[in-house]
Amino acid sequence: MAAYAAAMKGNEVTVYEKNSKCGKKIYITGKGRCNVTNLVPAQEFLLGVVNNAKFLTGAIYSFPPERMYAFLEDGGCRLKTERGNRVFPVSDKASDITKCLQQYCERAGVVFKFDSKVQDISILNSTVSGIIVDNNFIPYEKVIVCTGGLSYPSTGSDGDGYRFAEKSGHGLIAARPALCGMNVKGSYCAEMQGLSLKNVKLTVYFGQKKLSEEMGEMLFTHFGISGPLVLTASSLITRLDLNSVKLSLDLKPALDEQTLDRRLLRDFGENSNKSIFNCLKNLLPVAIIGEILKRAGIPSEKKVNNVSRAERALLLTTVKNFDILISSLRGFEEAIITSGGVNVKDINPKTMQSKLVDGLYFCGEVLDVDAFTGGFNLQIAFATGFAAGNSIG
Repeated sequence: MAAYAAAMKGNEVTVYEKNSKCGKKIYITGKGRCNVTNLVPAQEFLLGVVNNAKFLTGAIYSFPPERMYAFLEDGGCRLKTERGNRVFPVSDKASDITKCLQQYCERAGVVFKFDSKVQDISILNSTVSGIIVDNNFIPYEKVIVCTGGLSYPSTGSDGDGYRFAEKSGHGLIAARPALCGMNVKGSYCAEMQGLSLKNVKLTVYFGQKKLSEEMGEMLFTHFGISGPLVLTASSLITRLDLNSVKLSLDLKPALDEQTLDRRLLRDFGENSNKSIFNCLKNLLPVAIIGEILKRAGIPSEKKVNNVSRAERALLLTTVKNFDILISSLRGFEEAIITSGGVNVKDINPKTMQSKLVDGLYFCGEVLDVDAFTGGFNLQIAFATGFAAGNSIG
């Protein structure tokens, strides 16, 4: 997008790509379908930005989701909008997005240099003078860094942009994995591996402060937890002390405590001679019952007619407040995006140009900007890329 926008302003533009083709990261987004944007108004879009939404305001208003949608459709890539305003190509093929963007660039006269790793950016008197590729100096008046962060390093995002930024005097906010699964304290998750929960509520606490509360889906895995609710939560806690973070899972959010208690009493009455474990099969997934009873201090084999009122109250509390403590987040190899990057205080938000080096620009994930899942992060990349390219006259 940066290359196309710059070429449309009459500049001679070359893209240096370390991979053998364009858009390697795009191919894996949206599970290969490419959730290319989120079709909401700019003001609502910014609510989905976790870090530095204010910095992105100008770029998102200048190149909002509806403009990205029209841009792709005008380029021959038909789109569709699914649940949560998520936009995908009609073909469900991420390659169609890459093809459309590359064709736009080629029609605008952009030259592509594949298998070309930029080793360094040459700066003279606080001004860009060119780049170093294969130990050769190539002069350029403007350089736009669109190298991504650290997530999925196999796609080429291995931190080059951070190295360029730091060497040229820019501040860096420590890079951390975001939109990723979580490793959980304790071994109980492995016993529930494969359990998928729908229509549950996950609340995130930092100390006594409630950070978020959301309904949706989540998954227990061999290492801990994952799924849409968990990915969202990870972006909120990635910069926090995880020892002070607690997740609380409500397995029956549609029932308040009184209604749930009446449901338990009814089930107990109909199954008075059964074990509490077997009785709860009508209410909860089998895989989680053992851990819930353990936390409530009720033996699994205990007969329902011997369960006390106090035990029933503990059971109810555990179902409504299944607490999960986090040991760590999963690594960059699994993280959808990177949180952290080039400090936006060093970047002009209107043009994405460095405030320290004339002619040097940073766009997309290499910047300290990130958002929730759902097409937000790709839209940020396109909007900041357009802002940079379009500002170069």
